[in-house]
Amino acid sequence: MRRRKRKKGSKGQKFSDKAGLSPGTPVFIGRRKQKTTELDVLSYGLDTIREIMPASLEDCVLSDQSGEVTWINVFGIHDVDLISALGERFNIHPLTLEDIVNTAQRPKAEEFDNYFFVVLKMMTYSEKTHEIDIETVSMVFGEGFVISFQERDGDAFDSVRERIRANKGRIRKMAADYLAYALMDAVVDAYFVALEQIGEHIEMVEDEIVANPVSAQMQEIHRLKREILYLRKSVWPLREEIAAILKTESTLVKEETRVYLRDVYDHTIRVIDMVETSRDILSSMHDIYLSSVSNRMNEVMKVLTIIATIFIPLTFIVGVYGMNFDHMPELRWRWGYLYVWGIMFTMTLAMVGYFRKKRWL
Repeated sequence: MRRRKRKKGSKGQKFSDKAGLSPGTPVFIGRRKQKTTELDVLSYGLDTIREIMPASLEDCVLSDQSGEVTWINVFGIHDVDLISALGERFNIHPLTLEDIVNTAQRPKAEEFDNYFFVVLKMMTYSEKTHEIDIETVSMVFGEGFVISFQERDGDAFDSVRERIRANKGRIRKMAADYLAYALMDAVVDAYFVALEQIGEHIEMVEDEIVANPVSAQMQEIHRLKREILYLRKSVWPLREEIAAILKTESTLVKEETRVYLRDVYDHTIRVIDMVETSRDILSSMHDIYLSSVSNRMNEVMKVLTIIATIFIPLTFIVGVYGMNFDHMPELRWRWGYLYVWGIMFTMTLAMVGYFRKKRWL
């Protein structure tokens, strides 16, 4: 089993880099996962769709057509100047921009006068390395627009893009809040896929522990515990986040979208239950490992004890007739040697038969 190599904080910006700065000063916190920042713009309505890939800052404008929604996707949040320029264009608060470029930001939802700000954690699981990769995704949505910010290219939003392009479902008929819901739903759905894969790996490790416990498995258990703990910290705030959006009285969240948000809320509860179940299983696996090692040791000791028990009377007989006394009557017998061997062989068979009767063998 492979041990995960932890990435050190020296490879990225740290919280100490923004110490002493005024609130609202955007400073990138985290590791850069993409060389350059890229922009995609997707505008759509009921009968129209326009897509610019890649796009420039000048392309990031709201559609002048009534009822159309503009989706701007930013790949790579390390370019603070570009993020700030985009924030000025859409009147995004400096504190929001500060949170956008902070990859360690806790999931949350905040309501402003002209937009909602949402922070999520997008999770992917590698079946090859058995490692969880969590990426911070921020979203700003308002009247007629959604801006999503990701750490790198490649995400769980491809299904949403395909639905928009193919005009499937109701997404082209709804407002920007429905698009924001669809993106949040895609992130939550990715949790189910990753958690199922993690669960399969945990079951495999558990079967290996029961069959043949080795020290490397204990290291894997501790690694998985750390992964699940990090995942729990990323998932647990989702419930409060979506509940806050549901409770808002803002007109940015339409009544017809709240039904779908409640469905995402239910999915979030299921995800949290799955995380807690995996956590409990990993906690019990530690005890299973110790029990398996103990049982294996008991089996070894049982075999050694039986062997020692069989040889104790044989050793006694050999020891008696190995004494150097002149007047031992059996020493002069013609068939004494074979007689002693017969006694020892008979005793061995009798003891083995007794052990089998008691189910010790």
